[in-house]
Amino acid sequence: MSGRMLWVAMAAALLWIPARAQTANLGGTWTLVSSVTDKGGVKTEQFGHGARGMMTLGADGHFMLTIIGPDLPKFASGNRAGGTAEENKAVIGKSIAMIGTYAHDAAARTLIFRVESATFPNWNGTVQTRKIVTATGDDLQYITATASSGGVGTVTWKRAK
Repeated sequence: MSGRMLWVAMAAALLWIPARAQTANLGGTWTLVSSVTDKGGVKTEQFGHGARGMMTLGADGHFMLTIIGPDLPKFASGNRAGGTAEENKAVIGKSIAMIGTYAHDAAARTLIFRVESATFPNWNGTVQTRKIVTATGDDLQYITATASSGGVGTVTWKRAK
């Protein structure tokens, strides 16, 4: 192999290694660090400060994602199906859950959710693509171009231990 060819091969390998490191295996369970929405330059925590969430990306291609805001009101009726309009609005406005299948396109740096069912029914039967900002062994951050509450969302996860 000529010196030039060897140099090109080494450069390609060096470029490939960090790209692989930045597109780590996403399978497993993740816990929410933050979900920040940007609406016209105004950034807010979409589900409230201290929201908790979990996302599981299964080896079989199925996913579950749930984010629940802090301090949701208890229903005075004691019955989940008997909430008042105000109680229901508070809960739905500060939580999201969805299930379906997913794919990870490392080359395009995207996470693709095929939503079967969601607490935001407008997403049922849709494909939701997330642009990956960071994907390492323990950290995952992606952009939701059209957040369910409007604006652009940046969601950050940490691998569950």
